[in-house]
Amino acid sequence: MKNLILLFFSALAWGCCETPKHEISLRPSEYVTTLVGTQSDYSLSTGNTYPAVALPWGMNFWTPQTGKMGDGWAYTYGSHTIRGLKQTHQPSPWINDYGQFSIMPVRGKDKVDENARQSWFSHQSETAKPYYYSVYLADHDVVAEMAPTDRAAVLRFTFPESDESGVVIDAFDRGSQVKVMPDSRTVVGYTTRNSGGVPDNFRNWFVIRFDKPFSGFRVFNGKNELKGFEAEGEHALAAVYFTTRRGEQVTARVASSFISEEQALRNLETEVGDADFETVKARAQERWDEVLGRIEVSGGTEEQYRTFYSCLYRSTLFPRKFYEIDAKGNPVHYSPYNGEVLPGYMYTDTGFWDTFRCLFPLLNLVYPSVNAEIQAGLANTYRESGFLPEWASPGHRGCMVGNNSASVVADAILKGVTPAEDVATLYEAMLAGRDKVHPSVSSTGRLGHEYYNTLGYVPYNVGINENAARTLEYAYDDWCIAQTAKMLGKDEDAKRLEKASQNYKNMFDPETRLMRGRNEDGTFQSPFSPYKWGDAFTEGNSWHYTWSVFHDPEGLATLMGGKTEFGKMLDSVFVVPPIYDDSYYGFRIHEITEMQVANMGNYAHGNQPAQHMIYLYDYCGQPHKAQWWVREVMDRLYSAKPDGYCGDEDNGQTSAWYVFSALGFYPVCPASDEYAAGSPLFKKATIRLENGNDIVIEAPENSPENRYVGKMRINGKVSKRPFICHEELLKGTKVRFEMKERNR
Repeated sequence: MKNLILLFFSALAWGCCETPKHEISLRPSEYVTTLVGTQSDYSLSTGNTYPAVALPWGMNFWTPQTGKMGDGWAYTYGSHTIRGLKQTHQPSPWINDYGQFSIMPVRGKDKVDENARQSWFSHQSETAKPYYYSVYLADHDVVAEMAPTDRAAVLRFTFPESDESGVVIDAFDRGSQVKVMPDSRTVVGYTTRNSGGVPDNFRNWFVIRFDKPFSGFRVFNGKNELKGFEAEGEHALAAVYFTTRRGEQVTARVASSFISEEQALRNLETEVGDADFETVKARAQERWDEVLGRIEVSGGTEEQYRTFYSCLYRSTLFPRKFYEIDAKGNPVHYSPYNGEVLPGYMYTDTGFWDTFRCLFPLLNLVYPSVNAEIQAGLANTYRESGFLPEWASPGHRGCMVGNNSASVVADAILKGVTPAEDVATLYEAMLAGRDKVHPSVSSTGRLGHEYYNTLGYVPYNVGINENAARTLEYAYDDWCIAQTAKMLGKDEDAKRLEKASQNYKNMFDPETRLMRGRNEDGTFQSPFSPYKWGDAFTEGNSWHYTWSVFHDPEGLATLMGGKTEFGKMLDSVFVVPPIYDDSYYGFRIHEITEMQVANMGNYAHGNQPAQHMIYLYDYCGQPHKAQWWVREVMDRLYSAKPDGYCGDEDNGQTSAWYVFSALGFYPVCPASDEYAAGSPLFKKATIRLENGNDIVIEAPENSPENRYVGKMRINGKVSKRPFICHEELLKGTKVRFEMKERNR
């Protein structure tokens, strides 16, 4: 009897201590897997990511490298071998990399070049966290580990018993240097390999300091071994060797700089110093917990937590710091625009065509101090190049269309994030960008501005591709600048720009009720297919781009015949089959395939022009349809698995969509004060704002079945509209969603 009683009370005690179902139990960083999106290739993207070991917005990322030197797909989940542990600044495989070199532990003095040194590995012996990476390299019998700082990292290698244990430092081809300094157990050098967007004097200097004396070393230029301590040429490599006993650990402390070798050493001493591996790892995890912990969610499933925090991790990687801290403790940067070393902030590696949509609004709401630095950096970009960037990596890059820096800059100014001293410069920069195009990078500025500013659109037949997309985006960008002009009291500018923001109407074809390319003489393009990708549009078709009127959905509804017809046209996107016309490209681009396999008609969530579309149901009095489709997309197209995205992740944009949507609202129109409501994923979420206030979002009846919103209460008051005000959120707000199973 006593035994039964004891058993009963033991079970009761266990039950009391057990974490309740659906309650978050781990540190935020422990829910993140950096492998999400890595099961990708050229033909089908499930993210096109790599497992970035980094700090939030850190200058240097590190990743295991499975691809060959120069391959944009640096790490792919389906690969079987690792060639190195690579410092990377790659924002996308399509943009590729710069400031790159690799470190690879080996066993054997013949294991130098990337083919000879590669080793088989298994995901079963791989740990991939934001703050830590570990892998067993089977061919060398070595465990390799990495832990990051902003501009440095610590790598630790556990070797077998061998007198041929070594580490290969590959500075990559296209011009590099390595120098071995045995007395200080150090290797220094530089790499110049890049994919564009850099001045002629571009270099990334690195310093690697080991904690064990070398038993020997070798230096190479390509496959040619050289005498002495240094190699400089097309492709510099070094190999340093140790005699090790089984289980012996060798630590490498690494840092780099875009400014100088001296600055690289300063970065190492400042950010690592004598700290051991575990200390750096713990500091990195603490930093990630701080950043990810700004948003706390509960009342979901384990998988939903993992997906949410993995998406939040991706949302806080880019844009990355491109500034360093000098000897006096001040920010300083190498300018990728003019090649000079200058004071102040600089950030890079983002494409505004993607990230203006909701990544930057997320920063303005949750991490405004970070975006304040980014905006100061954008002001410096304008001062140093005469343009705001549209795609930066690290300097101006020719990619995508639009003038969406206007949205990014305007949203920050209007929400009070931009440093006061930079507002005038950035307003000037926005205006200047309307009337010029970069002399060598046509995607920077406004290509076709001469036509747009006279005709009100970029014509289809004047040799400027993706012309309708440009017109639609320029019109929205003009609206953004107009709102800034109003705030600054520049009434004449505001009036002129508000008028220009209506230029989207010039693309609307009343016959098809869709956007359509228009010739210089005013006639519409013919023949026309709404299923044709590219041509007048950018990585999408008319079904996708028709909705790119972020600033005036009511006006678009009027063109379509009213809100009822507007809703019917939205319905059509999901109803029409996923047919396509790829004749503009001559082949099926991966974005088309991603639309097809999603089984959502012609809705293409894997590419950014369509991502706000679902929330437009709020504007035509049918928010229940937004609620349905938001849940469908979150449940079906996102996960915490290697194939967890439905297209390119694109520097945090596709991830930020999930973060906002899981919270229950979305910024359809950046530079406005309004968010459209959707269907929150969790029973409770708390956003801890930098001003000390909290946004508390509650949906206690939430469940997979209860996806519809009966009522939305803001601070206890029932909202008559499915929208939430930014200024109200900043004051500290309680939003309560009353969820129900059916829309009635």
